[in-house]
Amino acid sequence: MDATRSRQLASKWLKTNALLSDPYIARHIPSSRLFSAANLRMMISRFGMVILKPVRGAGGIGVMKVERHGIGFKLSHKKHRRTFSSFTRLMSALNRTCRRRSYLIQRGIHLATIGGRPIDYRVKYVKENGRWTYRAMVGRMARRGLFVTNLCRGGSQMTAAHGIRRSLSKRLVGLKKREMRQLTKASTGLLESRYPGIGQLGYDYGIDRNGHIWMLEVNTRPQ
Repeated sequence: MDATRSRQLASKWLKTNALLSDPYIARHIPSSRLFSAANLRMMISRFGMVILKPVRGAGGIGVMKVERHGIGFKLSHKKHRRTFSSFTRLMSALNRTCRRRSYLIQRGIHLATIGGRPIDYRVKYVKENGRWTYRAMVGRMARRGLFVTNLCRGGSQMTAAHGIRRSLSKRLVGLKKREMRQLTKASTGLLESRYPGIGQLGYDYGIDRNGHIWMLEVNTRPQ
């Protein structure tokens, strides 16, 4: 398939809901809700840390992190950190930043780190001559002081094996790479059945400190 003619599916919400229909895949997807004051309050109360992402967007643009901070809240956006003494003040700041764009709230995952810098993994899967093949599996480590790992935001790239070995353990390299491939294959089958014409996918996986793999995002136009 010509990648330029591959079907695009921009909405993170549509992709997330499609994948949640499979119990095996669902265990690897962080809890997600559409952005609203009630949903944000509930998810911060439940998880302590959440990530806000534009429903349509790429490259880490517009991504924010909200955490409990004592009796208040901390908002991280790009290099900026702000604290708020009340939920009302936090919401006021978020509404100004979101500017009526649709956002998704995703459970924050405490990713395994290298030297305190979070790392995640990009798996690129492409359909060529009727068959899906793996094009890449790489680790992406966040620039110091940031929580997003995107290379266009200053992240560093390394082999997946190197990332897993340094952030978790050498003995987990083979197992975690195998799990990511299995999740990629299962998820692609489901997405292709729902949205025929998809021909290239970029899966972003995070591995938490306990070694559990989380599917953070799926892109139909991977960089």
